[in-house]
Amino acid sequence: MNACPPDLRQLVTAALLTGCRYGELAALKMRDIDIDAGTIHISESKSGKPRNVFLTEEGQEFFDEATLGKAGGDLVFRRASGAAWKRADQFRPLKQACAAAKITPAVGFHILRHSYGSRLAMNAAPMAVIAQQLGHSDTRMTEKHYAHLSPSFVADTIRAAAPKLGIVKRSNVSRLTDSQKNKLSPVG
Repeated sequence: MNACPPDLRQLVTAALLTGCRYGELAALKMRDIDIDAGTIHISESKSGKPRNVFLTEEGQEFFDEATLGKAGGDLVFRRASGAAWKRADQFRPLKQACAAAKITPAVGFHILRHSYGSRLAMNAAPMAVIAQQLGHSDTRMTEKHYAHLSPSFVADTIRAAAPKLGIVKRSNVSRLTDSQKNKLSPVG
């Protein structure tokens, strides 16, 4: 991020805080952001369906500052020249930032979206929630890319959701701990 020029840094920050696609952020207007509710409305997504992206407190702070002094129809993010970000405008400056930061191979903008989804998965967010936040139509794509990052996801879900049947009777026999085993083993 620090190697990015300030205008690109704004987009990179927004992507890391929302998981939004480059095109979604480039088209984002002031009227799409509700700081008080902590949401961003994506009216045109890749799937063609609108969605709301929910912001963390950090995301709310970022967008609150990024939107200061802008009116409802204004784009939230513009290039340093004042022009709107167009389809491929991020490629060259991101590649240059990667070179300056010695990131090899250089990453594309889409990896920021994967970073967001990965962080959610590693913090045990349900796959359905990640899918909704990223705008996936179902969990198949989400599971394909992120389920491996949450190895305990299935186990934790089963342990939390499966009902207790009450059919196993506990006996008074218990397993020895390692320290108990060490006391019983002969020394020397």
